[in-house]
Amino acid sequence: LFLLFFTTHEELQTLDVDDAFFSTPEDVAARALKPQGGVSFIRTFKKQEEDQAINLPANLNELVKNATYVQSPDSLVWQFFYDLKGSAEHPFPGGVFQWARYRINGTGLKEKEKIFSESLNKHENTLTLATLRIVSNGLGQPHFHFNANEMGYVISGCGQVGVILSGVTSNFNIAIGDVIFFPVGTQHYIKSVCDEDLLLILAYSTGDQLETLRMNEYFHGTADHILAQLFFKDQDEFKKFPRAAK
Repeated sequence: LFLLFFTTHEELQTLDVDDAFFSTPEDVAARALKPQGGVSFIRTFKKQEEDQAINLPANLNELVKNATYVQSPDSLVWQFFYDLKGSAEHPFPGGVFQWARYRINGTGLKEKEKIFSESLNKHENTLTLATLRIVSNGLGQPHFHFNANEMGYVISGCGQVGVILSGVTSNFNIAIGDVIFFPVGTQHYIKSVCDEDLLLILAYSTGDQLETLRMNEYFHGTADHILAQLFFKDQDEFKKFPRAAK
């Protein structure tokens, strides 16, 4: 079972090997592939009624004699493969992230992590991927991303989501199999409401370092005399908000 994310907002266009083959004139395919028997051999191929991108023939074992291949060198594999489950955990109050992402500063990364990180950044319109685990009754506090849309898929647990856009808040529940979407710059939060942890896979539409601003960060980043004017509260009242430990 795979969960796939694609970096497009338009209808996804895919061309499979068999579709490309049957769209090519027989004489052109014969001249390109140069099979024994020429055009006559090309004509022995028949297009199947069902899309063969997913369906497998009933007699697959008779057709395929050898499906082995040589594993590529690690330095090549690491451009395209990352062990997210085995990667470092990044805890926050209420849960933990694991990231497959680009980092501007690669200090402390393992060699394979550096190769994967740099590979993401070399390609336009790529993705940052993460798993997010929120413990029961835990909260992923309100935040927004400056440089990415975010899409998520619920693996286990259940939760409540709030989306705040242009002064309007939308609240809804999420459960296993649900997909959520937050456009760039949209403030949102996620809370776990089941007895078990809420686990999601998240994808962000950027190959640059993800830029995120959380509620506690912009509250503490605003001068308390400004907050006093905004909320009509005594300036000293804002000292009651604790700062997160470094």
